[in-house]
Order: sequence, then C-alpha cells, then structure tokens
Amino acid sequence: MVFLREGICPGATAQLIQALKDQNVVTVMHLVSADVEDLAQKCSVSYKTLVAVRRVLLAQYSPFPSNGADLYEELLGSTAILSTGNQKLDSLLDSGLYTGELTEFVGAPGTGKTQVCLSLAVNISCELKQKVLYIDSTGGLTASRLLHLIQNQVDGVEGQSEALQRIEVVRVFEVYRLLDILQDLRMSFTRQVSGARSSVKAVVIDSVSAVLSSILGGHQLEGMSLMMQLARELKTMARELGVAVIVTNCVVQDTGGGVKPALGRSWSYVPNIRILLQHRTEGVGPHSGKRSATILKSSRQPTKISTEFDITSYGTLSNQAASSQHPAGDLGSN
Repeated sequence: MVFLREGICPGATAQLIQALKDQNVVTVMHLVSADVEDLAQKCSVSYKTLVAVRRVLLAQYSPFPSNGADLYEELLGSTAILSTGNQKLDSLLDSGLYTGELTEFVGAPGTGKTQVCLSLAVNISCELKQKVLYIDSTGGLTASRLLHLIQNQVDGVEGQSEALQRIEVVRVFEVYRLLDILQDLRMSFTRQVSGARSSVKAVVIDSVSAVLSSILGGHQLEGMSLMMQLARELKTMARELGVAVIVTNCVVQDTGGGVKPALGRSWSYVPNIRILLQHRTEGVGPHSGKRSATILKSSRQPTKISTEFDITSYGTLSNQAASSQHPAGDLGSN
C-alpha cells in the first residue's frame, strides 16, 4: 500500500495532497480507482492536473502485466528438484522432490517410510552436498544406521564425516518442541543475507503423526489448533525458504475395510504430494523385501499410479532403473 505524499510525483503539491486527504483519498489505490472528474470537482482542483498525476502514479506503481507462461518460468527458476536416491520413486514423483512443496509418505509400520526418508536425506547430503534437517520423533534413527547408508555412497573416512555433518538430526517427541525448532529454522534464514543463506534444502519429519496423535481426538480443540499451526508453519517454511519438506504419516482403518492416512480430513489438504507405501512381500522382516509406492495426491501426476521398489536385507533402497508406472488397486480415500 503506497500512501500519497507531497512530491511523490511531479504535480503532487502539498495543496493537492491535502485536498485529496480531505476527501479520504490517502493512497495511490484510492486515487487510481476514483472517478477523476467527480474527485476534481469535490477537491476544487484542475481536472487536467489530477489526470496527469494519476497517469504518472499508474506508470510508477502498476505492475507490468505477465502471462501464465511468464509465471511458470519464474516458478521453475526458483524451484529445485531433489532426487530421493531411487530412480523408481523419482519417476513416480515426476523427477523427485520439489522445493517449496510438502511431500508426505504414508503407510503401516514396516512399509519403508523411515528408510525412504533416510535414503533421500543421505542422497541430498552425499550427491547434492546440501544440508538436511532430520527430525526424528519415533526414535527409529541411529547413528550406525545413518553411517551405514553413507558408507554405501561415499568412499573414505573424510568424505563420510563431511556427509554426516550435513545431516542435522534432532529428536522431538512433542508438538511444542517441534514448532519451536521450525520457527528457529525460519528465523535463522531471515537473519541471513539473501544469497548467503544456509544450504538447507530439505526438512524431514519422521513422523508427524507421532507428535500429533496424542493431542487429537474427542473434543480436544487445542489439538486441532496445534495441528493447523504446524501445517501453516510447514507450508510457509517450504514456500518462503525454498526447501523441500518431507513428512511421514501412519494409516488407520477405513470404513470400507481398506486403509487411509491418519490425522483426518483437515490434514489431507496440507501435503502437496501424498504417497502410500505398502509391503508387497509376505513372510520377511520389516527391513527387507519389495514395496509399492502409490500416488494418492499430486498436482503433476495422475492419482492411483504405482511403482515398486526393493529394500535390501541391509535396509538400503535398491536403485534399479525406473519401471513403467501402472494403475494401483482400489484404495481407501481420506
């Protein structure tokens, strides 16, 4: 909002500005949207003078018109695509994780949610040399597990140590602490000079349902308020800081007999991308076997398409060539 003042443009004298203010015309927007002829009569000023001032202000403060193609090019220029470390998942996600967006992986225990998060965090650190904030709310992350994944990608102790340092791990078990951490991260970005920002490119929360489930349900209005506060913080952080936000969520039984993501309908509007992970191999441990990944929500890919990927007996993602995507079976809707 630009306020009118003396000297804002040629012809904007003190007398003219005061006359406009007497008619409650105090901003540029008020002036350009007013009936100039009627305003000139009420202010007892020259119509030609008022038109000339209005024309100059329009030229100075009106944005240049842009079309959809221009806006799309600007979006692409400010968006980075981060690989998950698995070609099949990248293909399903339309090349990978997009900064500025929130991607959610949902699934039952043992379907690979944590392993996917670890894989993408390690890949961003080792291959892209970017920092990752990994927020563990389940206690499932261990230093030895993280080091093992890095050792599969980086040779040499020095390189492995540098990769480890680029992954900051924070353990959080309640929502208030999680909100504090996210707000501190956003403040640290805003305090830094543009162009010299931290290289944090991804924020991982495994899992968001672990910190929210205990405060939801029944008539706990405060719990719903905190959930939506967390949602706003995550969406704002992704958009303003240009980072990829990745969260995991559990599933609950649907009325139709299937499963659906937890946290309810209000949370379903939060993720930009929602992927359902499922175990496809029976009779094996939770850290090995074939998994399927199915799109439940996306602005770029059709829903219900699916791909399969392997988790080895060592708990690493098998990075095979991307396979064709195929429709998945019926899934419970949220």
